[in-house]
Amino acid sequence: MIVLVMLLLVVVSVPLFGGRLAKLAHVRVRHSWLVLAALALQTVVISVMPEMSHGVASAIHLLSYVMAASFFVINRRLPGLWLVALGGGMNMAAIFANGGTMPAGEWATRTAGLVAEPGQFENSQYLEHARLLFLGDIFPIPESWPLSNVFSIGDVILVIGAAVVLHTAAGSTLRGGAAFRRRRHLTAA
Repeated sequence: MIVLVMLLLVVVSVPLFGGRLAKLAHVRVRHSWLVLAALALQTVVISVMPEMSHGVASAIHLLSYVMAASFFVINRRLPGLWLVALGGGMNMAAIFANGGTMPAGEWATRTAGLVAEPGQFENSQYLEHARLLFLGDIFPIPESWPLSNVFSIGDVILVIGAAVVLHTAAGSTLRGGAAFRRRRHLTAA
């Protein structure tokens, strides 16, 4: 949830720095259905049907990351998209290493006030003997704050990458739209 809020703030920041969101309509993105389907699958597993079998939910969660990775490879020439892919790739590595669940640090989950619900798939949770925990959700937003949750370094890089992509494509003074205009022929490749 916190990543979605941060991405929304990135979108809102574009006009504040002189960018025009309407310019995004001119960016050629190939096979966008892959990333949309990946997000839909994650929503189903995490929010709509969290009670499904852990094995099935984990497989669907992993599949969603493979679909997103395919999208990034296909659109790799979009300026800044490599940062989004790097953040997503860091998350994917931790999730794959832990059988479909993002490992969360014990201190982080306790600080955020998160409690795993028995019998429900959790995309992020404390795991005994987690692999690649340093890539996991180890940063907390305290329970007493709005939107308390945990997040990873991959989430941070992903949001920064989204800011670079959006501000560049929208011609924001923050990122310098001229570079994007010079490179727009690359978006079709």
